Amino acid sequence: MANLLKRRRPVLFAAAAAVVTTGVAAYTYARRKLHAPLPTVPHVDLHKYMGLWYEVARLPTRFEKGCQHVTAEYKLQPGGKVRVLNTCHKEGLNGPVETATATARAVDSTNSKLKVQFFWPFEGDYWILDLDLSDYRYALVGEPARKSLWLLSRTPHLERSIRDRLVAHARDLGFPVENLLFTPQPVGE
Repeated sequence: MANLLKRRRPVLFAAAAAVVTTGVAAYTYARRKLHAPLPTVPHVDLHKYMGLWYEVARLPTRFEKGCQHVTAEYKLQPGGKVRVLNTCHKEGLNGPVETATATARAVDSTNSKLKVQFFWPFEGDYWILDLDLSDYRYALVGEPARKSLWLLSRTPHLERSIRDRLVAHARDLGFPVENLLFTPQPVGE
């Protein structure tokens, strides 16, 4: 009996792994179906989108815990990919600096849906949901599961009326805006 169990152990382990994987996939699929499709802006000019952005607000994320004075800098690379440099000051506006680099790529011709990869093989969605199409002064970025959301601005502080409009738009799209964290930024920049 012990010998039979020993021979079947790899099969039992594979079956258990398959059940868990199927369950996770079904759960993820069901979560996405709870929301209507997430609309993005009709088109993004990647050349205009490049440069420095300040984080005005975000939904809490594990990798940004304790971050203040957060910025993201985008640089278009030859071949159309985007180099991403995220900067965070830990536990204070002048706290220790942490950076993270990534590569992003557009997934359709609108350039409003990107995939961002901080480490291989994992990619995350970066969908531009709202954008100041005239001057690219602010942006609302999220992803279909509604777990991640960022309000971005070209300046450290965004006009209250614009900020409130973007938060209302995110609420209408199904994001839990009651959980937003407003990012402290320096006054003098």
